[in-house]
Amino acid sequence: MAIVIKSGREIELMRRAGRVVAEALDLAGRLVKPGITTEAIDRAVGDLIISRDCKIAFKGLYGFPANSCISINEQVVHGIPGKRRLKEGDIVSVDVGTRYKNYHGDGARTFPVGQVSEEDEKLMRVCRESLERGIGVIRAGVPLTEVSAAIQRHVEGNGFSVVRKYVGHGIGIEFHEEPQIPNFVEKG
Repeated sequence: MAIVIKSGREIELMRRAGRVVAEALDLAGRLVKPGITTEAIDRAVGDLIISRDCKIAFKGLYGFPANSCISINEQVVHGIPGKRRLKEGDIVSVDVGTRYKNYHGDGARTFPVGQVSEEDEKLMRVCRESLERGIGVIRAGVPLTEVSAAIQRHVEGNGFSVVRKYVGHGIGIEFHEEPQIPNFVEKG
């Protein structure tokens, strides 16, 4: 499948969907505190998305049952919200997808629950920085392997490893579009 070049109008619709994603993630960050359930965060995120004239992109996608993916600690991605309560020292990743006039927005952030360990602080910092480094490489004509390599170098240079099962992806009318952007480069 080829990368679909978007028109100015399509980019504006995606930008609108993306702004609602950012707003939902801001809300989730304010709610992340010891004692709250992931189900309560999910409900608030869903209510906000609907109140902004967007559709919830995740609910029903590949059978997913919730408004958002909420993953705690060692759970890498696609956590299903439920009755579990957050506790001091957890790290929580919230992933949100929206659809506005058939165009998607998608984003995730990781939040500390109160005070977290130095290692978890470092993990969150390195993840943010690796995303920034990958974005910093993107230019017309630059191969995606350069983006992937920048991410991998930063992660591994800080003593962590990349998850090879999941990749970044394009969005548009489809939630998962080309290109796929791994966080690593295959050797060879």
